[in-house]
Amino acid sequence: MDNIKNRIYNFASENKVVILFVLLCIGGIYASGSPLTFVASELFTRIGRNGFMVLALLIPVLAGMGLNFGITVGAIAAQIAVFWVVYWGFEGITGFLLCLLMATPIAIFFGFLVGKLFNKMKGAEMIAGMVLGYFSEGLYLLFFLFIIGGVIPVYNDRLIITGGVGVKNTIDLAGNIKYSLDTVPMLTIIEILFFIIVISTIIKIVFNKVKETGLSFKKDLIILGVGAIVYALSFIPSIEAFLSTDRLLLLHAVIIGLVALVLMQIWYIIKNRFILKDMDYSMKKPIALIVLAAILYGLTYIKAIEEILLYVNLPVTTYLCIVALCMFNSMIIRTRIGQNMRTVGQSRVVANSAGIDVDKTRIIAMIISTVLACWGQLIYLQNIGTFSTYGAHTQVSLFAIASLLVGGASVQKATNKQAIIGVILFHTLFIVAPQAGKEIFNNAQLGEYFRVFIAYGVIAVSLAMHAWKTNIRPIDDTKKPARLKGQKA
Repeated sequence: MDNIKNRIYNFASENKVVILFVLLCIGGIYASGSPLTFVASELFTRIGRNGFMVLALLIPVLAGMGLNFGITVGAIAAQIAVFWVVYWGFEGITGFLLCLLMATPIAIFFGFLVGKLFNKMKGAEMIAGMVLGYFSEGLYLLFFLFIIGGVIPVYNDRLIITGGVGVKNTIDLAGNIKYSLDTVPMLTIIEILFFIIVISTIIKIVFNKVKETGLSFKKDLIILGVGAIVYALSFIPSIEAFLSTDRLLLLHAVIIGLVALVLMQIWYIIKNRFILKDMDYSMKKPIALIVLAAILYGLTYIKAIEEILLYVNLPVTTYLCIVALCMFNSMIIRTRIGQNMRTVGQSRVVANSAGIDVDKTRIIAMIISTVLACWGQLIYLQNIGTFSTYGAHTQVSLFAIASLLVGGASVQKATNKQAIIGVILFHTLFIVAPQAGKEIFNNAQLGEYFRVFIAYGVIAVSLAMHAWKTNIRPIDDTKKPARLKGQKA
């Protein structure tokens, strides 16, 4: 009994921030009186819009550089590309890919400069990132208010301020890249993935033949065969009609996810028990997950849950990008550079002793984070459909970092799970706070103030706790000054 109490206490202590925000969200939803269908729909829209940006923060934390307030420069790189793509008149997914192509080299360059700066300010990266955000804001304003139109001749009444110098405050992305990623059909995604598998398999086979590595192609051929089967199934009329849409009903997404979970656990059982014949392999976990999947599927028949699942539609491509980034964050830890980042994050002294180039590793971490932040800002802008020239990037780092901290992350540790939980809780509070303020105090503005206060508050508390943990030192009795003769103990 005491053991259970200790576990509950430890869980509550370790997750007190998450628990607090869960209670705030529940109270906010109740106080606002908003329908759950509305809250869920808005929430999944915001997850797709902001989730990628929050996940871009994880790599610097892994490398021991703390919360990357410098992701603002990644957002600026994206916005530079968006302006020119809109100016040139490119549309749809072509325009989005051109933004990606233009913005990525700029983000790499910015990330390199940020990494070099942070290497000069080891231990104060977060402060440097904050100051860097203001500095980059000044250069950004100089570029968009004076250089464009003043130095670089630009003639477009839709984009340029009257007088011919400077960019307008707001640019409508409709007809250009608005919803360009969100509206990519599932059928197109399957076709692209199939051709990527084919090309990568051919490259591997040719490489192995030329280099005579003698590696087996069995695994690659199995993946190619599965891809070919899935691609062939997409030609069945009913399946083709389903895949031709760009949105996936949340109910269908849940069912697909649960079926994939069950099939994965069955494969693990078959692989370990019957192929590898590992009699020590425990089937408790896979069976428990299969049972859990069955229970979750049963919950979809509850009317209130079913209403939500039938109301929400997910932009498939956008969510696949978020899933891909989660996989990337998980897989990079298993690579050599990921292990180097982890070692540097734990101790730069140990990393140096192990022969790791600490400065280079930190620069790589910043380049990756800045590029990912750049892509996240592109996803955000195409989803929101409006480019606020001088405001879209100003609070990117604030809200992304606040979301991460709300999920239970810290300056020293952050995971995919904490990032996703944080996005859900933080944006749920953002959705319901104004209406809750209106219902309770008859003033919606109080809700706005409250959620901004929360954003700054969680960051301030997290940084204060980090400073306290860093500065506190255990008392060493051996270093106490010796008492003088005749001095009382």
